[in-house]
Amino acid sequence: MVRADARLQSTYARWMTATPPALDAAASNSLATDPERLAQLFGDDRGLLPLWIAEPYVDLAPAIVAALQTRSETPWYGYEVRPRALIDSFWEWMASRHGWDGTGLNTSVSPSVGTSIGVLIEELTDPGEGILLQPPVFTDFKPLITRANRIPVRSPLVLSDDGYRMDLDDLEAKAADATTKMMILCNPHNPVGRIWSSDELTEVAAICAKHDVFVIADEIHADLALPPFRFTPFASVATDSGVSWAATHGPIKTFGLAGVCDTLLVTGDDDVSKLFRTRSSQLHLTRNNVFGMAAFETGYRTGADWLDQLLALVASNVSLLRQGLPPGIEIIEPEGTYLAWVDFRGLGMDVPELARWLAGSAHLALSPGHWFGRQGAGFARMTIATPSEQIEDAITRLTDAVDAIGS
Repeated sequence: MVRADARLQSTYARWMTATPPALDAAASNSLATDPERLAQLFGDDRGLLPLWIAEPYVDLAPAIVAALQTRSETPWYGYEVRPRALIDSFWEWMASRHGWDGTGLNTSVSPSVGTSIGVLIEELTDPGEGILLQPPVFTDFKPLITRANRIPVRSPLVLSDDGYRMDLDDLEAKAADATTKMMILCNPHNPVGRIWSSDELTEVAAICAKHDVFVIADEIHADLALPPFRFTPFASVATDSGVSWAATHGPIKTFGLAGVCDTLLVTGDDDVSKLFRTRSSQLHLTRNNVFGMAAFETGYRTGADWLDQLLALVASNVSLLRQGLPPGIEIIEPEGTYLAWVDFRGLGMDVPELARWLAGSAHLALSPGHWFGRQGAGFARMTIATPSEQIEDAITRLTDAVDAIGS
């Protein structure tokens, strides 16, 4: 039998040059390569290198694949209970990986991050009330707010020579409005790649506690901190501040399991937990997927070495981009996630022109920055948890397209 660490080293070597099934339109039903979606979003589906979805495009952890195969061989796919061992595996992982102990916290299962946020918006705010966002920020937050007839309240991040930071004065001014009742905090931040420091989170907690603003910390990218940066849970600063909060977690980004696994909602508030569980039960959001449960526990119990290899690949791909991008294009140095926030402002293009150029000249399907709010204009988000060969291909496409501008 091949030792696990040797298998992982072999997997890592393949990550340098492989074309994963998720990027092979003939081999999967991947959203990233769906011709109809590509044509809808980018004007065409032919010849595009699709790096626009936030998921890893590498061979998944061998132990998770084996667990799914083993579970498929057990001919029982009906209703199952969710054993306590699943939640225990998450907290053992968090304690080992991040020094975060779940003692005294309520942990609930949810089908998705969006489900958790949507339920909490309905249960804890009223129509017409405001919910704070810090754009440029994950595209799904705004629709969750507006479709619930709540009002997005924007406190934009500020880009300086040292990277993105929060405008805490503006945040406090917006939180002080009596109609502002909630904040969605993204940590690590998608798309700009910041991992908020303990000091920054402490400031946010103090502001929101002072003005009675409930904080939803979307921490689904928590495991994707790039060394030497470390993830700080919002919970670690919330208790002393007295702020009310909940946080989203789960294995879907960590292990590439968005098509299989549930997520989690963590909170220190018994009343919030009860409201969430009652509403989830009413809407039948608590049903189990037998394959999801197998992948969930296996990932948290066995996936540390695989994740370390993935983070090393991401760091290597950041270096490739830093060194290889052509003039006029720069990468904003990421602290976490496997998403590169790429700055195209040096090319001097407006939003429609840049979108057409990326798809039509560079033949890249990236998430345009304006999807994340008008503060993202001139940028694009690129998934870099992919074989290095794909990143090198992207750099070549961008270089050729830049060269063609002046010809």
